[in-house]
Amino acid sequence: MCRQEVPKKPVPRNTSFSYAFLILPAPQRHAIVALWDFCRAVDDTVDEAMPGGSGPLTPDVRARAAAELQDWRAEIARCFEGGTPATPQGRRLAPFVAQFALPRAPFEDLVDGVEMDLDRHRYETFAELSEYCRRVASAVGLICIEIFGCRTRAAREYAVNLGLALQLTNIVRDVGSDLARGRVYLPQEEMSRYGVSDRDLAAGRVTPAVSGLLAFQCARAREYFSRAWRGLPRDETSRLTAAEIMGAIYFAILQEIERRGYDVFSSRVRVSRARRAWIALRTWARTLVPWRRAH
Repeated sequence: MCRQEVPKKPVPRNTSFSYAFLILPAPQRHAIVALWDFCRAVDDTVDEAMPGGSGPLTPDVRARAAAELQDWRAEIARCFEGGTPATPQGRRLAPFVAQFALPRAPFEDLVDGVEMDLDRHRYETFAELSEYCRRVASAVGLICIEIFGCRTRAAREYAVNLGLALQLTNIVRDVGSDLARGRVYLPQEEMSRYGVSDRDLAAGRVTPAVSGLLAFQCARAREYFSRAWRGLPRDETSRLTAAEIMGAIYFAILQEIERRGYDVFSSRVRVSRARRAWIALRTWARTLVPWRRAH
């Protein structure tokens, strides 16, 4: 293994998802945290490859990151084939692979998605972008629902749509920081339609054109939230409470972006810890009453 042999810091528990984890029974909570740490480490392979975390990858850095992604593929194989994992993240995850019968394919999809960041810095159409989102976000959701005990087709569709909603929200929120890394995830044909260039985004001004473009992206994210909520399996609502909390907190981030008039440049859009706690409590309480949809 390469860089992964050095233990990483545990994933901070003050994340947008930490309150969702708290409501889980201990076995599921431990599994979700192990999964989260593993997926975060894979994702960081590219994001942390460049010293300082900004600028495009140089050929040497790209080659090193590509080699590390191959190491993560080997680590997935060890977790699923009975080998001895070589990383702290793999060792924590491995026991839960068998305990929860986790599917291997979404782990492979995640690595494929992260690998796309090595070579693709632009996406011409939303169809191309959505494939990336499915790999880096929906794939994780498909693993999570297995830990939650949901194995129906409806639950899988819910996980895919919610993953797309979360990732699309991330893309809008992180336009500025992604551009600093040389990446633009907003579809190029939509930027052209609204008359927005990379230079416009780098200027960090919410012009009418930029506002229109980001409003369109937010509307798309809202649609995927709606698809997830409409498709929430009624007989599995209680099992998906953690996922609903994740979705509700990210929907609040989306609302905050809209409230700010799509200014995602002056500061990172966040939801306070107090508000996250309130959203988690409110969402959890809703699962205790008969079926309703109140988003």
